[in-house]
Amino acid sequence: MNSPAIIVLTEASLTIAHQIQAALPAAVIYGLAHRTPSLACTYDNFGETVREFFQAGRPIIGLCAAGILIRTLAPLIRDKGQEPPVLAIATDGSAVVPLLGGVQGVNELARQIAEALQVAPAITTTGDLRFGTALLSPPPGYQLVNPENAKTFIAELLAGAEVQLKGEAAWLTNSQLPISPTGKLTLQIETAQQSADQLTAKPAAPDCLVYRFDPQRVEQALHSQESRSQGSRGNLAILGIGPGAAAWMSAEVKERLKFATDWVGYQTYLNLVEPLRPAHTRRYASDNRCELERAEFALDLAAQGGNVALISSGDPGIYAMAAAVFEVLEQKAKPAWESIEIQVCPGISAMQAAAAQVGAPLGHDFCVISLSDILKPWEVIAQRITAAAQADFAIAFYNPVSKDRSWQLDKARELLLPWRSADTPTLLAHNLGREGQRVVITTLGQLKSTDADMRTVIVIGSSQTRIMSQGQGQQWVYTPRHYRNRVPPQPDIH
Repeated sequence: MNSPAIIVLTEASLTIAHQIQAALPAAVIYGLAHRTPSLACTYDNFGETVREFFQAGRPIIGLCAAGILIRTLAPLIRDKGQEPPVLAIATDGSAVVPLLGGVQGVNELARQIAEALQVAPAITTTGDLRFGTALLSPPPGYQLVNPENAKTFIAELLAGAEVQLKGEAAWLTNSQLPISPTGKLTLQIETAQQSADQLTAKPAAPDCLVYRFDPQRVEQALHSQESRSQGSRGNLAILGIGPGAAAWMSAEVKERLKFATDWVGYQTYLNLVEPLRPAHTRRYASDNRCELERAEFALDLAAQGGNVALISSGDPGIYAMAAAVFEVLEQKAKPAWESIEIQVCPGISAMQAAAAQVGAPLGHDFCVISLSDILKPWEVIAQRITAAAQADFAIAFYNPVSKDRSWQLDKARELLLPWRSADTPTLLAHNLGREGQRVVITTLGQLKSTDADMRTVIVIGSSQTRIMSQGQGQQWVYTPRHYRNRVPPQPDIH
């Protein structure tokens, strides 16, 4: 199951949200941006966010009225077999109402949340209430082979038909199902060891539900619980997958992805490597601004004995998740984390990938500056830009422009121009290694904020950086390895 999304609209709901998160450690709390300033993970549009989570298969726990969730998701409701759990929780925690996702275990999730809030879940599924079990959502180790028969089967069951059990399953024998050796309906338990021919030789009759039981999965779950209770040493690999292209990913990173039990990361980055995810690997996606929460969650998973891959784009040590992990590790210092084995696996950074597209603009001394003022004040950023300009470094700018930050790049250009010629070669690289990649060679004087966004990395040359041509119009940008200007640059007072 993907990590549940707890959706809140106001700060008043956060106490209940945190109680739910304590019962569901994998869950991430998202708040309406202008009403929940204390949260790291926020959204601007309720409807778009909820629909995006629903389509991604994430369980949705809304601390809001049931009606708003129903109206929001109504256009997307198509196949009950595929929809994730959706629950409405009263903002004061007094009601837990499962709405969608019966096949995906919404009632069990409702029971977990209700227990944490010390209320009774408002389960309305007739079968669950009458028979004390969920035929559509069997326990771990069991798979319903023919869910297409379930609607008619359950209707007959509710109408009074008895059922015969072929095979052994304690969760069925211990239920309140009307089990009889002469029952009209049949529940059949097959084992995974049986051949595919036996299981698929002929379709099951409409009055029969077939469950495939895999004891190995149960053993794995028990082993995982035992490992956690014994404090087995887990592993956390902080991976850099590069800008996006599979060819730019190291063999070490691919190996770690292959053998991880759990993937944790920003949803966009997880999607980039999804084709590499083995069937056994669980995936936990979260929002872009939840770095510290994501790091803590990954550490907690590893502390339970997991082999966890925490995924970053580019290099994990450059404006990415490695620093977040060590920040959380130092600040919270949970005893359970002491035995975790941590490894940082490097990746190709965005600035390296950008430079490679045009030659070698970082061929001599350079520095890297993020223009985002979310984690540091603009005054510090401006000071560093000026110092780098005075020192005549080539400069790579990360996070140049975002939806909420449109002026910083233009201001950075103003700070550079007194020290750097307007003709200084400048590179803009957008969506590197992904669909829509665009690389533009321009000059510092022509650089504008409208040319960039958060998926753009910008490289400003030094006084030595050159543009050259090769063959039929091929342009290259490079900074020579030698430095001829021994006089520090002076500000252009003109």
